[in-house]
Amino acid sequence: MQKSFSVYDSDGSKFAPLVVIELVSETKEEAIAWLLNRVRDKQQDGGAELLVEQLTPGAQGTEKDNPNVYVVGASWQRLLCGAEDVGLFKEFNDGSMRGFTYANKHNFKEFQGDGDGFLSMAECQYIIKHELDNLRAKDEAHVPGYPKMKLYPGKSVIRRMQSKGILVQVFPLHEKEELKRLSFSWFKKIKLSFQPLDDIRHYFGEGMALYFGFLEYFTLALIPMALIGIPYYLFDWEDYDKFTVFAGFNLVWCTVILELWKRLSASLAYGWGTLSRKKAFEEPRPGFHGVLGVNPVTGRAEPLYSNAKRQLRIYLVSVPFVLLCLYLSLYVMMIYFDMEGWALMIHDEEPTFWTGLLLFIPSIIYAVVIEIMNLIYRYAAEFLTGWENHRLESTFQNHLVLKVLVFNFFNCFASLFYIAFVMQDMVLLRQSLATLLITSQILNQIMEAFLPYWLQRRRNKKAHKRMIKTMGDQELPLSEQVKLEADMSTYLGTFDDYLELFLLFGYVSLFSCVYPLAAVLVVLNNVTEVYSDAFKMCKVFKRPFSEPAANIGVWQLAFEAMSVIAVVTNCALIGMSPQVKSYFPESETQLILWVVGFEHFLLASKFILTFVIPDVPKHIQIKLSRLEFESLEALKKRKMLEASGIPKNDK
Repeated sequence: MQKSFSVYDSDGSKFAPLVVIELVSETKEEAIAWLLNRVRDKQQDGGAELLVEQLTPGAQGTEKDNPNVYVVGASWQRLLCGAEDVGLFKEFNDGSMRGFTYANKHNFKEFQGDGDGFLSMAECQYIIKHELDNLRAKDEAHVPGYPKMKLYPGKSVIRRMQSKGILVQVFPLHEKEELKRLSFSWFKKIKLSFQPLDDIRHYFGEGMALYFGFLEYFTLALIPMALIGIPYYLFDWEDYDKFTVFAGFNLVWCTVILELWKRLSASLAYGWGTLSRKKAFEEPRPGFHGVLGVNPVTGRAEPLYSNAKRQLRIYLVSVPFVLLCLYLSLYVMMIYFDMEGWALMIHDEEPTFWTGLLLFIPSIIYAVVIEIMNLIYRYAAEFLTGWENHRLESTFQNHLVLKVLVFNFFNCFASLFYIAFVMQDMVLLRQSLATLLITSQILNQIMEAFLPYWLQRRRNKKAHKRMIKTMGDQELPLSEQVKLEADMSTYLGTFDDYLELFLLFGYVSLFSCVYPLAAVLVVLNNVTEVYSDAFKMCKVFKRPFSEPAANIGVWQLAFEAMSVIAVVTNCALIGMSPQVKSYFPESETQLILWVVGFEHFLLASKFILTFVIPDVPKHIQIKLSRLEFESLEALKKRKMLEASGIPKNDK
């Protein structure tokens, strides 16, 4: 919890500030009073029963500062009850992970005294966010002071005010001492060791910890391929005919690492209490709109939108738009090949050192254009997916991921497939792969490491100068810390981080057999990625709310789909190698049939392997089964007591 600051609510209750709510500076007084009362009201009266107070300006306050900034906290009892409401799992006295219940709180391992320290600050902030999101309108027809901002019973108050622009932002506060310790163990002290995943999970939540866990695992999984690739590169650099063995290793590697990751992520999720945690009922997205109706599941009034209309938007607008973008990507690719031909012609006419360098220019330009096109398409895909008007955030994310993955895959790999299987030019394939990979990594490092570092240094320098004038070496007051964090960039989630890893996995698994150093370059990139991402999370971005997660979600399917494509690609490359062709000197049809049969055999083996290797380790399966058995036995016992009329005695 935030030990360095304490705030008093209007009724005199002392609390630690956990979350910040910022309204626009010109928000009407009646709307502010109504919102604060709803946040403070008892749960039985439809409120959130939280503690909230306006942030008082510090010594550095100016007329330009927004006065409508509020800090939110809660009593320990309220947080513990909220932990039960959101379904947090905690370690029981017998070592198993069980859903926390307030009535049974003393039977949990880490619960001592009044429970201070039992919940992490990230969990407390998640509980407060959950309670704020579930703050619903009762009989109000509109937000007070805003007749056009309609409300109806059951509508989320926070979501309505966000969508209409009254509520600027809601974000959790950093805990300075804990952040300092995490920063030191995570990225300030450069050393060869595993990341502090438990500490990351404790501070940022399970979703973030699983991303960094996957990044670390992917990097370690690449080391065998990198170790094989270095001598392979050094001794067989000009021998393009000997990539068959490396391609065969690729086939096994890309399947095994994904299956083992599922087991590792299950172990991590069980230890963090999210593996068996029930998924919360999803509420409509803030941007979802439609005709007011009644949800048949909840019985609450909410917007309803015809699924037929949504499907028409998807198939008549979104799909043609994606196809048009793929065509534009193909057109740019053909321009790239024209540039390659032009550079090659100049080099052939007058081979010099400078014309040799000119051969790399088209690939570098093409790599930069690919990154720009990916960025522009990403914004277009977000707008289009929002326009499709999906009700749930998970559905929105799935459609967005699908759009972005299809375009990025085609945009990044189409030229490599064309060179490999149409032109069949292994020299150009190796050159193009190396240039695309190196250029994209340089651009990513500039955008993700150097630029955020420079911006943060610049922002901190200004803040430091401002505070030194009045505060000297004293600790920042709460008002200045909130102001500093409010101006920080908002972290938009792990989408782009997973997308980058997905593309790197594609470069390695699809074509690294013709450029064995690809795995080495990706390992180096991932090592710097760990430090740059850790720096950004701790120093550049606002603290994100914790997001419970049991796995990496739809990205697991994306990586598995890439591994299937890798099997087909590597089998085709093996079939094109002179060693294999020498076994079929007279019949190309037999060669094709052999390659297709081998590819089908490998795909079948791959799918069999997914069933043979269980996703959840055996000892965790036993623990989950035991917990389910005990839950059923407890339910039977309670029903028997109710049937016999004996009152239940909660302990």
